[in-house]
Amino acid sequence: MSIRQRLAAVCVITIAVTTLAAADDSSSELVPLFDGKTLDGWLLPNGKPPGNEWDVSDGAIHHRKGRGGHLISEKQFTDFELQFEWKIAHGGNSGVKYRTTMTPKGLYGCEYQLLDDPNHSNGKNPKTRLAALYDLYAPDEGAKQPRPVGEFNESRIVARGSKLEHWLNGKKVLEVDTASDDWKARIAKSKFKTIGDFAASKPGPILLQDHGDEVWFRNIMIRPLAASRTAE
Repeated sequence: MSIRQRLAAVCVITIAVTTLAAADDSSSELVPLFDGKTLDGWLLPNGKPPGNEWDVSDGAIHHRKGRGGHLISEKQFTDFELQFEWKIAHGGNSGVKYRTTMTPKGLYGCEYQLLDDPNHSNGKNPKTRLAALYDLYAPDEGAKQPRPVGEFNESRIVARGSKLEHWLNGKKVLEVDTASDDWKARIAKSKFKTIGDFAASKPGPILLQDHGDEVWFRNIMIRPLAASRTAE
């Protein structure tokens, strides 16, 4: 079975449940995507269980140094508020992808960049720094208050309709409208230009990126949202 077929099989199981949950968020609550003890509910993009590069350490999903493949949620989400805590090793690079789409080259989607800005080469480019929408939009550096390497940060992603927000440690650092002319112009000049439904409001898994560096994620919570309402 191909990667595309494996992911499609997961989609069939989860889309119906997610769609019902997202139909009305008036009473929707944050629900955990990680139980703090196991990797239940997470798998590799090819549908297989995670290898030894991913484990659970001190109540956090831990990616060891090395390559083991990205980790994706079994459940899929369209419009949502995602909250998570994370920390990264010195000089580390990772990310959280959302609004993901399967392509022949793998899963592509919007990426909330996770980075040790001062000690990684991506820190030199505003659009690839911590909390950026990777390679497309730079965060508001004036609003960013990252904690020292080795300490957990709190991040939030809000995706509702065409509006995307990135938050870091209680401050909104980025806001984008994917229906805007500016967005369309940036996509046309980017490596995502051949992905016709890139960032579209449709079901997709949450992806924790394997970039070869050590990173930890904990308290991963999500709230399905109704696209017709305005995010606060």
